[in-house]
This record gives sequence, C-alpha cells and structure tokens, in this order.
Amino acid sequence: MTAPRFERAAIIGIGLIGSSLARVLRRDDLAGTIVACTRRAETLETARGLRIADAYTLDPAEAARGADLVVVAAPHSAYAEIGARIGPVLAPGAILTDVGSVKGAALRDLQPIVPPGVHFIPGHPVAGTEHSGPAAGFAEMFDGRWCILTPPAGSDAVALQRLTGMWESAGMKVVIMDAAHHDLVLAITSHLPHLIAYTIVGTAIDLEDTLKSEVIKFSAGGFRDFTRIAASDPVMWRDVFLSNREAVLAMLQRFTEDLTALQRAIRWGEGDKLEELFTRTRAIRRSIIEANQA
Repeated sequence: MTAPRFERAAIIGIGLIGSSLARVLRRDDLAGTIVACTRRAETLETARGLRIADAYTLDPAEAARGADLVVVAAPHSAYAEIGARIGPVLAPGAILTDVGSVKGAALRDLQPIVPPGVHFIPGHPVAGTEHSGPAAGFAEMFDGRWCILTPPAGSDAVALQRLTGMWESAGMKVVIMDAAHHDLVLAITSHLPHLIAYTIVGTAIDLEDTLKSEVIKFSAGGFRDFTRIAASDPVMWRDVFLSNREAVLAMLQRFTEDLTALQRAIRWGEGDKLEELFTRTRAIRRSIIEANQA
C-alpha cells in the first residue's frame, strides 16, 4: 500500500509512542508539518531540543486546528479533556486516531466530540519499551509489530486505508478488530502480565531488608523480566487498568482460579499435573517465537 502524506499532523502527547511516530513521519516524509503537543512545558522543551517536530504547543486546540491527521498519544485519563479541547477545531476530512491500549475508553471519550465529516478511527500500535518520554522514542520501535485498528461501523474506507498505510510505512502489520474484542485480547496478553509483574515486584519491596537486598543482588532472569515490565510508565498503566477494568477483572479471576489449582498440585505433590501444564505453556513460547513476536 502506498504511504499517505498529510499536510499537517498533530501528535497530542509526545512520550514514547508519540515521539516514535513523529520520527516515522519525519523519516518517511509523511507530513508537511508535524506539530508536537504536550501538557508539560518541560516535556515540550525536551521534544524541541530533539527536533522531533516542526511546531510545538501546550494547547491541544492549537495543535489540532487545520490538521488533517490528529493522533492522541496521551494517557487515557486525559482523553476526555483533550477531546473537549480539540472537538470544535477539527477540520472536515481530518482523521482522528489514538494509540491507547483500551479501545472502549477511546470510543467512550473521543467519539462523542467528533464533528460531522471527521473520520474517527481508534488504533493501538502494539509496541513499546519500559522507558517513557520523548527521548525514549525511536522510529524502528514499530518494525514487525502489530497495529490494531478498531474503526466504528460505517467508517470511511479511504480514511481507513490512509491510516493503515501510515502504520505500514512504520513497519507494522495492520489488523482490523472489534473494539470490545481488542480489549479482551489485550487484557490477557498485556494488561494482566503487567499487573502480575507489578504485584511480584511489589512483594519483593515488602520483604525484610536483608532478604530484599539479596533478591536484588541475585536476581535471576525471571525476576529481571518482571522488573523490566514493572518499570513501565505508572500513569499510563494506572489508566489502562481503570479503563479496561471489566476485562482485566474477568481475566484476573480466571488466573486466580488457575493459580489456586497450581497451588493445590504443588501441595499434594501432583507432579504429573505440573509437568502437563509446563509442557503446554512451553509450546506457547515456541509459537510466539515462530510468529516473530519474541
């Protein structure tokens, strides 16, 4: 698919994902003007120093005015306020999208403010690191990863094609999915693992000082992996869990039941059950590697 070119692309929220996308737009010449917007002056000055964009502002309305692409890349808790600010200035024909990992929240907070003639297509580039801020971004972060788009019924086909082309230019594989289904899938593949990682690292924090120091000193691969995940942006993940609470709680209940069964197998020395489980889960890892998502 031929990559589109936008006259003015506004990125509202210039953290890890937003700054990485800005770098893609610059690298591939996908926008005549790139506007970076954030709510903190210090973050905006960092982005200015990195020359991520062509224009910089603290005002979402100023960023979105006249833009034919508006990308909301802020935490979910800011969506409603951003929507209220940009709604009156969105230009007919413009594409409004986001990069959040809870699509139900995007539909709830942004769809009501979309004026006639503006194409709202929520999106989720499933990529990232544990780092945050504009300096953490890099254009290659999207290479070989999935981008999930959740267009509402009746979405404009040309707008969807243009947005798909942008993410494909970034190196992503694009798939279309129902928003509610997306939130359920991500609850188990992303949200629950982060919740477990935060919990395990939190348990280590609460250990006695001598034991805690040894846990840190002798951290093996498993615990190191958990600390990497638990180092992710706390504001973003607070918002994810609250925005996708129903799906997260449903998956957490299933996990709790499975954990109880595992606890029982260990208590009663049921080695065959443990080996069966570990064999099945090992196969999942192989599947992930074969899908180039390791």
